[in-house]
Amino acid sequence: MAAVVRTLVGSATKLQWQPASVLCCRAVSTTMPAQDPAIPAPVSKPKGNQKVTMIPGDGIGPELMHSVKEVFKHALVPVDFEEIHVSEVQDWGQDHQDTVEKVIQSFERTGVGLKGNIRTPTHGELMGMNMVMRRRLDLFANVVRVKSMPGLKTRHHNLDFVIIREQTEGEYSSLEHESVDGVVESLKIITREKSQRIAKFAFDYATRHGREKVTAVHKANIMKMGDGMFLRCCEEVSKLYPRIKFENMIIDNCCMQLVSNPYQFDVMVMPNLYGNIVDNLAAGLVGGAGIVPGESYSHSYAVFETGARHPFAQAVGRNIANPTAMLMSAANMLKHMHLEYHGQMISDAVERVIKVGKVRTKDMGGYATTTDLTHEVCNNLRV
Repeated sequence: MAAVVRTLVGSATKLQWQPASVLCCRAVSTTMPAQDPAIPAPVSKPKGNQKVTMIPGDGIGPELMHSVKEVFKHALVPVDFEEIHVSEVQDWGQDHQDTVEKVIQSFERTGVGLKGNIRTPTHGELMGMNMVMRRRLDLFANVVRVKSMPGLKTRHHNLDFVIIREQTEGEYSSLEHESVDGVVESLKIITREKSQRIAKFAFDYATRHGREKVTAVHKANIMKMGDGMFLRCCEEVSKLYPRIKFENMIIDNCCMQLVSNPYQFDVMVMPNLYGNIVDNLAAGLVGGAGIVPGESYSHSYAVFETGARHPFAQAVGRNIANPTAMLMSAANMLKHMHLEYHGQMISDAVERVIKVGKVRTKDMGGYATTTDLTHEVCNNLRV
């Protein structure tokens, strides 16, 4: 079957420069005094627990969330979860639309959430539930920090770069139709407004985190209008940040450069499909899908999930999944909520366990179970 891909280029009204970072934190940080001098003790205690939306997702998602809840319990994290089961491959006994509305209402109450991967089947509705929720919450910026774990042996060492992906348009616009028998048209949407918004988010991120370079990844040599507009928007925004070096790279060359010389990258910004591919490729550089955390932002909400999104359905019920990525995502969520003490405590415990190397799941070269690794992290908490 032949497939014809058409690119639609959108335009928008005059751009209004607004902060791209998310400031949806709900409370002031604080908890128990620390015994570990490496973690600064909080100055006060919060009033009550903060609410967080939890979406376990499909595949190993529920098992990973169980690990998070166990670690949070042992770390005395002042958080209560609003747990909502969302799936396109299982029947939870209610209409999908009603489920999505419950998710939206929960985020309106909490502003922040922890999410497992929701498997998108190859049949059914064109727009999967992942995309529906991202559109409804306007989670336009996906951020994945690819950082080597001390003690975990990989081909490349001491990597530390960031992938920023626009995730509300591009090829994932769910606009497809069969124009004539055997010819499918898939519409790729690129707009000036959203291209400028994600570009500014990337440069703001680089500035805020002391990064020195932003690389725009594109295919403007072939998709001259769509990706050409994205590249021009990045170039325009780069002129507002003279202290940040700007480069651009074609996506196919970028993939080759990532596996041969990833040290050249600092912050990378790209459209939706390229970001999805590069996220997973980059995760493989530092240990795989079980290692890398991720997060998505709108102007009002923040959702924390694994950087490489894969349901790992073949591991369900076998107690072999690596909870590291989800635990690190949960730790990053706590830091976002101004619960730095607890977030740092958990991330330090995870890194300590991996560095020692006595308890590792199969994907990290060990023989431990999900439960074993979770218990070892709990034993390494400095409460």
